[in-house]
Amino acid sequence: MKRMAWIGLALVTGCGAERAPVVPAVVKPPVKVARCVLKFPDRRAGAAARARLERDLARYAADRPGRIVYGALDLASGIRLGHGEHDHELITASGAKVDIVAALLQRRTGRLDEEELDLATRMIKESDNRAADALWSRVGGSGAMSAFYRKAGLRETTPGPGIYWGGTKSSPADRIRLLKVLVKGVKGVKGLSAADRRLVLGLMGQVMREQAWGVSAAARRGDRVALKNGWTPRPFIHNTWAVTSYGRILGPGRDLLLSVQTDQQPGHGAGVQTIERLARMIGTRLDDLSPTIERPCPTNPIP
Repeated sequence: MKRMAWIGLALVTGCGAERAPVVPAVVKPPVKVARCVLKFPDRRAGAAARARLERDLARYAADRPGRIVYGALDLASGIRLGHGEHDHELITASGAKVDIVAALLQRRTGRLDEEELDLATRMIKESDNRAADALWSRVGGSGAMSAFYRKAGLRETTPGPGIYWGGTKSSPADRIRLLKVLVKGVKGVKGLSAADRRLVLGLMGQVMREQAWGVSAAARRGDRVALKNGWTPRPFIHNTWAVTSYGRILGPGRDLLLSVQTDQQPGHGAGVQTIERLARMIGTRLDDLSPTIERPCPTNPIP
């Protein structure tokens, strides 16, 4: 019996000597504290970048044939650029087709009927001239277009004479003004509703691929483009061409309205090349014109 007791005691003692399992402590990850940074505009660097861009644009345009004028406005930053932007002696050719549908919508004070919508779609997306002829007549011709331009504040745009809508003359500044009307509306112009403006910009954003050249060269990857181009031979002006492009380039931190107009070009291709080179220079260097300086937030702010 004594031997059994000792064995039992040994077993009890052995169990009591066993250590309790250790539970690991929960280690919390370190808390990340965001660094406080203040940003200020670097006006000196922006002015220097602007001077370099304007110099390079001028040098390129000076080496190209014919007349070249352009205007740019970034609604996001307020930056403006331009050369000859108030020159209103250059014809828009098919660029006037946007004017026609905008004026018709304003006069209708409501939606276009099915036939008119089809004509407007073909006129903008495909640059259909017969559709433009039909809507130019429905809107009321040059007289009605003059009234629309006055209401919209387009003081540097003159409608083509008679039935010749392609002879409409305008300036880059007025092309940008028209784009602003489509983007933001304008006081005093009743009938051109937000839905109407979205319709026009939507059609400009669906221009067929082979006609989507021009100011679209200013777009970054992922930007949305709405544009209208114009091109026509000028047989009575030394067999040259007029080539124009204007539109909106919209993307993160950018809402760029851009118009480039050329005249007396040796051919359609030469005008396109000039427009796209100028547009690309502006698009790729626009952000350089509004640089910022970073400074840490004060550690002991004044109460």
